[in-house]
Amino acid sequence: MRFLLTDEQREFGRSLDALLTAADTPAVLRAWAAGDHGPGRALWGRLADAGVFALAVPEAYGGVGPLPVETAVACVELGRHAVPGPVAETLAAGVLLAGAGGPVAVEWLPGIASGAAVVSLTLEGYGPYAPDADAADAVFTVTGDELRLAPGPGEPSASADPARRLFRPEPGGAPVAKGPAIRAAARAAGDTASFATAALALGCGEELLRATVAYVKQRTQFGVPVGSFQAVKHRLADTLLGLEFARPLLYGAALELASEVSRPGAGTGSAAGSPGAGAAVAAAKVTAGEAGYAAALTALQLHGAIGYTEELDLAWWLRRARPLRDAWGTPSACRARVLAG
Repeated sequence: MRFLLTDEQREFGRSLDALLTAADTPAVLRAWAAGDHGPGRALWGRLADAGVFALAVPEAYGGVGPLPVETAVACVELGRHAVPGPVAETLAAGVLLAGAGGPVAVEWLPGIASGAAVVSLTLEGYGPYAPDADAADAVFTVTGDELRLAPGPGEPSASADPARRLFRPEPGGAPVAKGPAIRAAARAAGDTASFATAALALGCGEELLRATVAYVKQRTQFGVPVGSFQAVKHRLADTLLGLEFARPLLYGAALELASEVSRPGAGTGSAAGSPGAGAAVAAAKVTAGEAGYAAALTALQLHGAIGYTEELDLAWWLRRARPLRDAWGTPSACRARVLAG
């Protein structure tokens, strides 16, 4: 099967690339890691104006979604530019709250679509930490069939990526919705978070490979570019193959999620949740995550000692690859889900 984006989808990706190239995301990342969220929130607003966060919000709440293919296009670009903030979590919250319905959906979904609300969340089965909870306007938690709004971000925990801080949300908080629909919405939200993270990981790997190819063309040894060495060519080719193998799995998962949305009886917030869609998402997540991490290892090896330096922008992508690989479904958990599906 061939996965070809439409002209409109490709133009959407190009427009986001142009927006983010002009935004100087390394400077935004440094500010975000230092606790200054102003530049990041300003960039978030521009991305929202481009329609990124409306992709996961149904039209009834001011969005245009769910549109999984367009979400993949957007998240690949955001991953290539290492955009800070709880991107996958906010998109997943759009699906979670749409599935929950009621007052909480009316209150928060229009803000998510417009970019006014940055949201993080935790779900059972995916670990207790909410990324960037200190920068979020709301942190939602799901336990069983209860959806709660956490009273605070909680205490920070160690993170390999200083621009992706982890928090264990404060316990408590009154339930804002409950019932069997919450369990189904949480499953759909988990798949959405995993799917978006797979796209972010793929984009991160693409940028690591691009930067490494450019570097080995410039770095010389024995009077010739190191990129001319056969061993270097093979390493780069293996990295490229890993990323290109992940791409059709990502878009295949997007089509599975899109078919979930359109199936008879699917609710306005149902973008995932079936075993078939979940297995497709898990396959994309493990493949894209491993490919992105392999690209980081290649980049670090071929850059040599300069790859360790704080001053090099590449360091932000290097430190992001492994957390993206493990977030919202570790490789082992994803492989188990693929086998079960």
